[in-house]
Amino acid sequence: MKKLVPTNAVLIPDQAKLVFRGVLFDIYQWQQTVYDGSKETFEMLKRADTVTTIAVVDDAIIVLEDENPHQGKRLSFPGGRVELSDPDIKAAAERETLEETGYRFNNWRLIKVAQPMNEIEWFVHVFVASGVKSHQALSLDAGERIKVLKWSMPKLKQELQNDMGVLGENRRIFESLKTVDDLMTLAEFKGRMIDA
Repeated sequence: MKKLVPTNAVLIPDQAKLVFRGVLFDIYQWQQTVYDGSKETFEMLKRADTVTTIAVVDDAIIVLEDENPHQGKRLSFPGGRVELSDPDIKAAAERETLEETGYRFNNWRLIKVAQPMNEIEWFVHVFVASGVKSHQALSLDAGERIKVLKWSMPKLKQELQNDMGVLGENRRIFESLKTVDDLMTLAEFKGRMIDA
């Protein structure tokens, strides 16, 4: 699978060795020559990429009231982990959005890819989805409880200012937006293509 990442993305070097495989994180180490000519051991974590969807339905934006046993209740946009079975990043966003909201969409645009920490090879891909194609019941994991909310742009912007959690991580996307139509005109993300 190929994927777009930021032009300044920090990647695990080819010579790195996998030293630990975890459920969520893998640890890679490699020897690197430093400025005085000596060698040091460097390491980075790697985890599956994640997707977030800002979904538009009836001039409103879908927000989830998401509850799981480990984190309790939180507000978020639909999204989750990219699975090995996903043919590409967009397919992962479509699958996660369908599972958590029941909606399929005709229009998808990748607007942002971020690497939250340089010490982890992990990218968060943010899509805007619009043009409802169909709607069905939710298909939740055993550890999820989700309530689908539809918020107006003013309500969302107000809540983004107060939310320091998962929802609030995306507040910068909405800073200059006034309407849902403004969201639909955000530029498509440009980065560099790599093999995943």
